Amino acid sequence: MFQLNFSEQSIGELNKLDIFAQLRLVNQISHLTAEQLMDPNGPIGRFHRGSSVYYRFRADEFRIYFEKQGDILYCEYILHRNTFTDFLFRFKLPVSEEQMVEQHESFWKYLESLKKKKEDK
Repeated sequence: MFQLNFSEQSIGELNKLDIFAQLRLVNQISHLTAEQLMDPNGPIGRFHRGSSVYYRFRADEFRIYFEKQGDILYCEYILHRNTFTDFLFRFKLPVSEEQMVEQHESFWKYLESLKKKKEDK
């Protein structure tokens, strides 16, 4: 079993959940094994970004991106599945944390405004 550490973003996402959802999510990631992380055909994705190796784990409605640092899994991001932010991160498109937060808060509103403009014409 690994020790877990969380970034500010991932703690913020956890804090938005009720206590049982938090416990379920933390339990799922804390029970990952080294064998699961190394299995290329397993349910955990792995990709390189710069000099870091990131892992992508699907848990319920979330995608958890983390790095393995010795016996510690450092959870960088917890993102909702099927979101634009998850897509950007997964496909390694350049995006900053600020852009991720901005997108999460306003991207869908922006798309809705475009839709409304199109409907108004």
